[in-house]
Amino acid sequence: MNPKIAGQLWELLWRDYSSRVRYAQTYAQMITKAGGTVANDHIAFRSLRMAVDSPQGKVNLGIEYLGKFAEALGYEAAGEYTFSETHLYARHYRHPQQAEFNLPKLFISELIVDELPPQTIQLIQQTVSGVNLLSYSAIINSFNYDTERLAKELLKIFTCPWQPPRRSIVEEVNKVSQYGAWVLLHGYAVNHFTGDVNRQNTSEYPDIDSTARALAKLGVPMKSEIEGDVSSGLRQTATQAVTEIVTVLDELTDTEIQIPWTYAYYEIAQRYMVEEESGKKVLFDAFLGRNAQQLFEMTRIQN
Repeated sequence: MNPKIAGQLWELLWRDYSSRVRYAQTYAQMITKAGGTVANDHIAFRSLRMAVDSPQGKVNLGIEYLGKFAEALGYEAAGEYTFSETHLYARHYRHPQQAEFNLPKLFISELIVDELPPQTIQLIQQTVSGVNLLSYSAIINSFNYDTERLAKELLKIFTCPWQPPRRSIVEEVNKVSQYGAWVLLHGYAVNHFTGDVNRQNTSEYPDIDSTARALAKLGVPMKSEIEGDVSSGLRQTATQAVTEIVTVLDELTDTEIQIPWTYAYYEIAQRYMVEEESGKKVLFDAFLGRNAQQLFEMTRIQN
């Protein structure tokens, strides 16, 4: 597939995401005002590793689904990460023409539902059962020669494909896995975009430290620490997650009601040179599991 399709899709996704996550707008305005460049390091998505019955037959709602979509766009799997304590697994993808077409990496994670308590598995199953997933291959075949329409159709994949969950189910699942509750509410919606500090190209904000401080001065609530260090090749931090009003089903009346819940945050990342086994120094282009584990927690509901 033409790499420009992926570029168009991510631009449309950015417009939707940044309209919902005001902190991303603040970052973009700050960097642009300083004469810099707003570039995206990676986009993160969440999912559920579980097989369910659907109109398309048995489907897996995790990386098996989103990963095939990434590959259809020309991306290739480039690294994997396991988070055993929180029952999460992740894989990152990069496009072979990443630099040429200014394409972000993709970080796709999944909750290993089968590792959760039986009652929690049942609640999640009850919510997503019978889901009707969009077929990216059908979309591509239908609109392959109309790139603008194709990108708009593919955008529909990054929504919630099942009906609103019951409020009681969300609250119960959240006690076991805040990640799982988040996915029940938001599905495949973007979890975060990531500002690429290396390509900001402004002397006013030369590194992640100055960038994070400046955002905080503008009133953006930031994570208290910067994860990682120079020697590891990657340092990351993020804003707090925005809270949105989401739709759930009331347990007693079985009608739709609205409640507040966390949605997405905006991340910034700076990459550093690391030495390969051959002795050659290259810019670190992967991810660090310990950093990611901390960032997963940014969507936890604060009591």
